Amino acid sequence: MGRRKKGDAVSGWICLDKPIDLGSTDAVARIRRLFNAQKAGHAGTLDPLASGILPIALGEATKTVPFLMEAGKSYRFTIQWGAATASFDREGEIIARSDVRPTVDQVEAALPAFVGEIMQVPPNFSAIKVDGQRAYDLAREGVEFELEARPITVHRLAVTEAPDADHVTLEMDCGKGSYVRAIVRDLAIALGAYGHVSALRRTRVGGFNEENATPLEKLFEMEHMNDRLEALLPVETALDDIPALALTTEDAFRLKQGRSVVLVPRQVEELRPRLVSRTVAGHDAGRTVLATFEGRAHALCEMRAGRLNPTRIFHLDLES
Repeated sequence: MGRRKKGDAVSGWICLDKPIDLGSTDAVARIRRLFNAQKAGHAGTLDPLASGILPIALGEATKTVPFLMEAGKSYRFTIQWGAATASFDREGEIIARSDVRPTVDQVEAALPAFVGEIMQVPPNFSAIKVDGQRAYDLAREGVEFELEARPITVHRLAVTEAPDADHVTLEMDCGKGSYVRAIVRDLAIALGAYGHVSALRRTRVGGFNEENATPLEKLFEMEHMNDRLEALLPVETALDDIPALALTTEDAFRLKQGRSVVLVPRQVEELRPRLVSRTVAGHDAGRTVLATFEGRAHALCEMRAGRLNPTRIFHLDLES
């Protein structure tokens, strides 16, 4: 007989509107304690100096985290001209100054070079590992190293506001692995200026956005657990672009046992055009299908040769 897990078997997503000066790991710990959840995790680190969308998975939702890690993201950020910092944000030490203040027209003229698939060198103050150590730890210790450029995709980059000559605010829609601070660094270089990120907010991660986000203080203000549970989003929220198939009772039972389910030709024809080419955690997941039963996520499956083969089973029937 296995050891009983500590905490409650609560599953779902919290679309947290993270406040400034709170780290992602600390945010996950607070949410886990608040819900007394057995397990928790997050999809995509958000710096303490940034606010905004931090999706936190509880219970069975943690099985879908790898899919959300691949999702597109949106940011709103402000550049402060006149000073470059070591970390390219307001936390870092100022390393250079300039009187150059690019105009809005100059900024907009430079943006097309940063849209599409581009090569980007991540900032040294990042969580990327170098010889087994986090780059930001090495950078803080004064160790000199260079990170290699990597391909990223920027879908949209636009100026939204310029309150004064010292500041300009932009919005960016991008794929995974994109660094706002690196965009600002390279944009400043292209404009012959110095600048850094003075404000940063993430506004979207996949299907999680500001409309379905809940501030941390609001969750703590809720006195009853039932009120907090109402803030939970379904496990399948992270799988919004994966084709779903409703199961019969018999097929749901087969998948739960780890056995495959044979699809009828009509089901294959309906699912095939909805499959999306994707790589999840380094593996091809382009044949992934979400099997549902009674309106809830039941299993993640791979569709091959007219069959659904289970890869992840959700044990939501045990939830309260």
